[in-house]
Amino acid sequence: MIHNMRRKNQQYIHGSSPKEQRRLASLNELLNQACLSELALKGNESVLDIGSGLGQFTRAIARSVYPNGRVVGIERDAKQLAEARRSAGAAPERDRVEWRRGDASGLALKKSERGRFDLAHARWVLEHIREPERVVKQMIRAVRRGGRIVLADDDHQVFRLWPEPPDFAELWSAYLGAFKHLGCDPFVGRRLVELLHEAGAKPVRNTWVFFGSCAAQPGFPAFVSNLIGVIETARGIITGPLGLSSGQFDGAIGAVRQWSRRPDAAIWYGLCWAEGVRP
Repeated sequence: MIHNMRRKNQQYIHGSSPKEQRRLASLNELLNQACLSELALKGNESVLDIGSGLGQFTRAIARSVYPNGRVVGIERDAKQLAEARRSAGAAPERDRVEWRRGDASGLALKKSERGRFDLAHARWVLEHIREPERVVKQMIRAVRRGGRIVLADDDHQVFRLWPEPPDFAELWSAYLGAFKHLGCDPFVGRRLVELLHEAGAKPVRNTWVFFGSCAAQPGFPAFVSNLIGVIETARGIITGPLGLSSGQFDGAIGAVRQWSRRPDAAIWYGLCWAEGVRP
């Protein structure tokens, strides 16, 4: 999440309102355990978490490597960073993570730290950046030779609601258009292995982290709430520059709510995951 690019008229599409922070907190609860399992931490790593947000996943990493490991979380947004620090103190896990404010493309690392981390991780970061390759290069430089670089991000084209609610396809297309309006790539997930290779890492693995549910499962309402919440963060762009009317927007959201009460409703989605090592 890049501060200097934001000064060039780029904005983070989701914002950092209290409502959005609540959505992010719920999203972490839905996905963190699956992502932690994919990381397969050994318990003694030095980890750099880029775009650490509210810090829930960063703290989960810290718990996995405690007491022999080390975790540094870097976040651009001051509000999210403040909440991460507050939550860590309330846990209490204040000393488990070293929190820093900084840019993904110009990491706030000391000279002595560069090339020393065992793992650099970024989740839901590259989709919000105009030049994601710059971030991946920074991550490679941050780890030791043989160190891991893990990228987890979205390819929004793989998302499906089924049976599809009326007018949802047009709304979702407009949501993807909001990313493009900001100069970002809503399909960056499919490029993760390519980005690792082009930045100079050796790709070693790619997979999916399933992020879906159906009406029969207890967690289904939380998935629906996250979907509606994430689209609503882009309402200003969708109903502004992209030209979808407020009536169309509200009608499509209402159709999603109605669809979610169907006994056969299902969400199909996967978070793209790719790993590389520094040669």
